[in-house]
Amino acid sequence: MKQEIDPKTSSRAEAFELWMKSPMPMVTLVKTFDVTRLVRTSKRRRHKFNALLCWCIGRAACGIEEMYLLPEQGKLFKYDRLGVNVIVDNVQGGISNCDVPFSPDLEQFCRDYDALTHQAATSCRNITDAEAMIVGTSAVVGTQLDCIVNQYTGIFNNPFLAWGRYRRRWFKTTLTVSLQFHHAQMDGRQAALFLERLQEAIKTTDRS
Repeated sequence: MKQEIDPKTSSRAEAFELWMKSPMPMVTLVKTFDVTRLVRTSKRRRHKFNALLCWCIGRAACGIEEMYLLPEQGKLFKYDRLGVNVIVDNVQGGISNCDVPFSPDLEQFCRDYDALTHQAATSCRNITDAEAMIVGTSAVVGTQLDCIVNQYTGIFNNPFLAWGRYRRRWFKTTLTVSLQFHHAQMDGRQAALFLERLQEAIKTTDRS
């Protein structure tokens, strides 16, 4: 459910006043993650690596209050649930957007991920969930990347994570991920907490 709230009564009152009208309100952080266990879990459970990483993103985000807030068109909205957006290649050679609802149940999330991304790819239509706070993602797996910076237009204010192909180094596999977020939504402290929780989720997915 999406609900407009008064920024002045929220924990983001000062930040909203400072950054909502900024011409460049987005902040980008970049972190390299150890995804060794995630790769192994992907092979063992026969789930797509990208699906597992998206589940970890939802798992890390769901415990952070600011991840449910969205500054948009001069207003502040609060959601009661999360989803993860995935960009998929469709059968017409283009791309389609697909919002996958987050579930704490890994197997349920992967079932939804597979079904919805397949639907988006074959229908060539975007699948959106307007009632969920969406965390955007983009996997550019055609090459290894050190950083991705998204557009800073203020049109798309949702938090956004992007990555390239992971790197194998002997017994360790790493993946560099960029996180972009609107400064009215959260500060560096909350963003850093999210990234730390994401690493923990990645390391413990095999126990879920």
